[in-house]
Amino acid sequence: MTVRQPRYSKEEFARRGDEIYESQIRSQVEAEQGKIVAIDIETGAFEVDASEIEACDRLEARYPDAQIWIVRIGSRHVRRFGGRVRRLA
Repeated sequence: MTVRQPRYSKEEFARRGDEIYESQIRSQVEAEQGKIVAIDIETGAFEVDASEIEACDRLEARYPDAQIWIVRIGSRHVRRFGGRVRRLA
């Protein structure tokens, strides 16, 4: 298995990913709240799935050297760490 090396700084990677999502993809996927979008930041190609792994695998099958940025539709965060506070009614 070949290890893919990033070609951009973390800041540039995030900037490109967010820009492509907001300008080209968001309007096409808004109805699929909670799913994952895997975006190749060089081509703008993307895949949507409930699973990060499935979305990334399909994108890599099409673009083996993809530089992948991941976004959860309708959320600022892909994952949540830590517990949640339960409110008592």
